[in-house]
Amino acid sequence: MTSPTETVAYTDLPGLVHRGKVRDTYRVDDDLLLMIATDRISAYDIIMDSPIPGKGVLLSQMSAFWFRDIIGDIVPNHMVCMMDDADATAELPVVGALEHLPSSWHDRSMLVRRAKRINIECVVRGYLAGAGWQEYSDHGTLNGDTLPKGIKPASKLSEPRFTPSTKAESGHDVPLTRSEAKALVGTELHRELERTSINLYERASRHAERAGMILVDTKFEFGFVDGVLTLIDEVLTPDSSRFWDAADWSPGEFPPAFDKQHLRQWLTDIGWDREPPPPTMPPHIAETTRSRYVAAYVRLTGSREMSLSST
Repeated sequence: MTSPTETVAYTDLPGLVHRGKVRDTYRVDDDLLLMIATDRISAYDIIMDSPIPGKGVLLSQMSAFWFRDIIGDIVPNHMVCMMDDADATAELPVVGALEHLPSSWHDRSMLVRRAKRINIECVVRGYLAGAGWQEYSDHGTLNGDTLPKGIKPASKLSEPRFTPSTKAESGHDVPLTRSEAKALVGTELHRELERTSINLYERASRHAERAGMILVDTKFEFGFVDGVLTLIDEVLTPDSSRFWDAADWSPGEFPPAFDKQHLRQWLTDIGWDREPPPPTMPPHIAETTRSRYVAAYVRLTGSREMSLSST
């Protein structure tokens, strides 16, 4: 992967299908979509005014690595190819949004199959952290299920747990009990989502362990492509997953995460009320956040080519 030539905070191509906090999705044809990962970053569900240079390149390339090299045999996924893959795109008809895609955006752009999305977030937790720890510390439960007393912060769970939540377009996702999740998607599909999500987590966790890292928790999204259950969206990036350095971990204290934790902590320290407009991010906060994303990419993919410019 080469250094990006520009910072991309916004895209404006014909055929916009969806603009998310990070990704802009465009129509290619009836079966294909173009997902462009921008350099936008959000905290507490608000998009910051300052992007993180190269973040979108990293997220796209990292998802492609997992889809292609690590978990592709567990369940079909929606990736057709990365647009910077010259061999894969050589015979591709240049239609729809592809006609207008700048070549400088190819390394942050993924061609994907259009899917009918399943509207729950498939969260898997291997350790007690984040919202999972908050629920346990308040109520002694995890997604409504009672856990043993006396579990310390950051403790490893006895086994990975499927803890789905609602899929919110804005605001916070809401944890679902097992019965609530089954009511939303049906018992049979719930069983398949749970089995597949845990298999994905366990495969990714073993890979992370080999890199000296811990996959604390993660979320997967699924849909149906031609009636087949398919993994969609991004996967196993610092935006959708919590990673710790294994050397930093011990039960009882949360180690630094390889994500936007530094940004969130700064926002908390300055007393932001979590209402727009967001405060202006200082350059040193942006750079520290960027460096954590880069470190996660390099360690998990084994790449030595990652050199995201901060200019």
